[in-house]
Amino acid sequence: MAALMGPQTQGMLQEGATESKGENARMASFVGALAIADLVKSTLGPKGMDKILQSMGRGQEVTVTNDGATILKSVYLDNPAAKVLQDISKVQDDEVGDGTTSVVVLAGELLREAEQLIAQKVHPMTIIAGFREAEAVAKAELAGAAFSHAEHPETFRKDLLNIAKTTLSSKILTADKEHFAELAVEAISRLKGSGNLDAIHLIKKTGGALKDSFLDEGFILDKKIGVGQPKRITDAKVLIANTPMDTDKIKIYGARVRVDSMAKVGEIEAAEKEKMREKCQKIIKHGINCFINRQLIYNFPEEIFADAGVMAIEHADFDGIERLALVLGGEIASTFDHPDDVKLGHCKQIEEIMIGEDKLIHFSGMVWLLFNFKLSISYLHTT
Repeated sequence: MAALMGPQTQGMLQEGATESKGENARMASFVGALAIADLVKSTLGPKGMDKILQSMGRGQEVTVTNDGATILKSVYLDNPAAKVLQDISKVQDDEVGDGTTSVVVLAGELLREAEQLIAQKVHPMTIIAGFREAEAVAKAELAGAAFSHAEHPETFRKDLLNIAKTTLSSKILTADKEHFAELAVEAISRLKGSGNLDAIHLIKKTGGALKDSFLDEGFILDKKIGVGQPKRITDAKVLIANTPMDTDKIKIYGARVRVDSMAKVGEIEAAEKEKMREKCQKIIKHGINCFINRQLIYNFPEEIFADAGVMAIEHADFDGIERLALVLGGEIASTFDHPDDVKLGHCKQIEEIMIGEDKLIHFSGMVWLLFNFKLSISYLHTT
């Protein structure tokens, strides 16, 4: 029976695969994991150095970074233990957003110590039990050293600023960390402890310096106002919709229209236009002066809205209009037959603004904003 084990095991592996057992497998795992930890160790901290990464693809793109998660994502790994450290870094990046290098370096140092204990014939389960006891002791020490100045707003704000500066010290923003620490702390403070980071809306635009970045109390939508529409309105009543506003597409797959003359084609087009006109009139009867649609708004309905003095904004991304509906206190509508059942959004002013080289739409004076703590950060940087 023992003689058959070798051939059976070999038959289970793919062609070209190799198998390692016992001490060899253990040493290979240690070597792979420690190599990854040593790779990112030199990037740790405010004096950490950048790595130059060159893609092996056709473009051979070059990336300069000191971010542990970015480095590990770019490195091809075939060592199982090294891949575990790579996964640790990914989880840390997804859950916390910082400390990706630290967790890999810490795990690597623990494995380095474990390697020495293994060499002294200490059983792996004994080492694991020791690590778990050490974890409990470390947590207890951290809990004992922890303090909070939440009852003293000024001191608490200074603590938050110090945390933000420490986080930014090893990033590309280190030269302007004072400015960005203020933005980060102010943004978090406006959440009033809710912890919902989705309430912070980030917009990145080129064309300015890092210090041009600012924190806005309103809502900024990365879209343009339609041609011929008013560029600024006050006391806005906003209808947010997700509805087709085009007339040149038949929505039934495989549908065909047969006519016996061009006059019939003209009648069909006229009927489509009349149908769209009726739809636009239903929307205007809601008593609005701003219409925001998830889908495209074609030229004909845009003309009708312009003649009625209604600002029309098309093709707003779905996440954007969901946020906008929340901060304006409205709801996303798809039918317009019963205006009383549609909840409109309200704000004091809507205007077109310039950030960098792009035009955006700024909503301000929203009472609902005070309860949802929505805000926008415009982050300008040079290319």
